[in-house]
Amino acid sequence: MRVGTSSTPVARDVLATSAARQGDLADLGIDPDDLPDGLVVADENGRVICFNAAAARITATPAADALGRHLERALPLEDLEGRRWWQLTDPYGGLAIRVGQPERNLLLPGAREILVSARYLRTEPTGPVRRVVVSLRDTEARRRTERSHAELIATVAHELRSPLTSVKGFTATLLAKWERFTDDQKKLMLETVDADANRVTRLIAELLDISRIDSGRLEVRRQPVDIGAAVGRHIQAYVAAGQPADRFLLRVEQPLPALWADPDKIDQVLSNLLENAVRHGEGTVTIDVTPTASPREGEDTGTSVTVSDEGSGIPEESMNRVFTRFWRGSKRGGTGLGLYIVKGIVEAHGGTITVGRAPGGGAEFRFTLPVAAPAYLA
Repeated sequence: MRVGTSSTPVARDVLATSAARQGDLADLGIDPDDLPDGLVVADENGRVICFNAAAARITATPAADALGRHLERALPLEDLEGRRWWQLTDPYGGLAIRVGQPERNLLLPGAREILVSARYLRTEPTGPVRRVVVSLRDTEARRRTERSHAELIATVAHELRSPLTSVKGFTATLLAKWERFTDDQKKLMLETVDADANRVTRLIAELLDISRIDSGRLEVRRQPVDIGAAVGRHIQAYVAAGQPADRFLLRVEQPLPALWADPDKIDQVLSNLLENAVRHGEGTVTIDVTPTASPREGEDTGTSVTVSDEGSGIPEESMNRVFTRFWRGSKRGGTGLGLYIVKGIVEAHGGTITVGRAPGGGAEFRFTLPVAAPAYLA
C-alpha cells in the first residue's frame, strides 16, 4: 500500500502500523490506491492511517500531509450550512449504536463539494470505535447526470409547447366560431391538429424508449424479419410522399441469413436512419443489406445494413457524439434523441452501430445484427 512518506515520529509510527492494519485488503491482493473512490481510514485515536491516491486527488491533499494527522484536520469537512462535520457527527464520542453516516454532499475548504459516507467499525456491537472508514467521491458524475436530466426536461417542455399550443388554438377557434369557417378551412385546421397530436405521440414514445433503455428494460420481441423488404417499404413510403424514386438505391446481397428481431423496433431504426439521410443529406441515398460476421460471440453470421448519402457528412470531431443524447449537429432540428434511441435498440438486439464517412462524402451509418434465432430453433 502506497501511503506517502513523512519524517515525524508520529507519522513514522503510523506508517509502521498501517500496513499491518490493512491486512484484509492485502490478503485480497488489493492496493488501496487501486480503488476508484477515495478511501480514508482513521484508527481508534482518530489519526489517519490510510489515505489512498483517489482521496489525495479528490481533496487535493498529498497523502504524506494527511497521514498521522487527526481526521478532523486531515479532512476538514463542513455541511452545506457551514457546520463542521466531524464535530457535528462525533464518531468516537457519539451514540454507541451508530454504525456510520449515509452518503451526503459535504464541502471541503474552498467550498468544493464532494460525496462522503462513513462507516464506524467496532470489535463488539456497542464497544468503542476502532476504525472510521470514510469513502469520498467526486460529484462531477452526479452533476453530469443531473444536467442530462435537466436538459431532457427542458427539451421535452420546449418540444411539447409548440404542438400543444397549436392544438389548443385551433380547437378553441373551431369551438368558438365553427359556423364561420368553410369545410376546407375546417379540414385544414383539423389536419394540423392531427399532425401536431402525432408529433406529441412520437415525443412521448421517444421518452418511454429512453426510460427503458436507461433502465435496461427495453423488451425485444423476436420474430422472423425480412430486412430487405422492410427497407423497401420505407423507400416506397418516401416515394409516395413525393421523393423521387431515383434518389434511393437499395442493394441486397443474397443469400441473407434468417434474421430474428423485433420488427417494430427495426422499423424504428430504419425510419430514423433514412429520415436523417433524406432530410440532412444530399444526392443518392444508398442502402446496402449484406451478410456479415455476427457481432455476438458464438454465432457465425449476422446481417449488416449500411445507409449512406452524398451530402457534406458529419465533421470528424463530432462523430464520437453522434449517438449521445441531444446531438443535432450544426443544422439539425428535432429533439436530438433519435440516434441515441437507435443505438439503444441495436444494442438491445445484441448488435453494433457505427458512423463514418461514405464513399460519396456524406454520412454513413452501419448497424449489424446477430441472427439471434430462438433457442428452440438452434
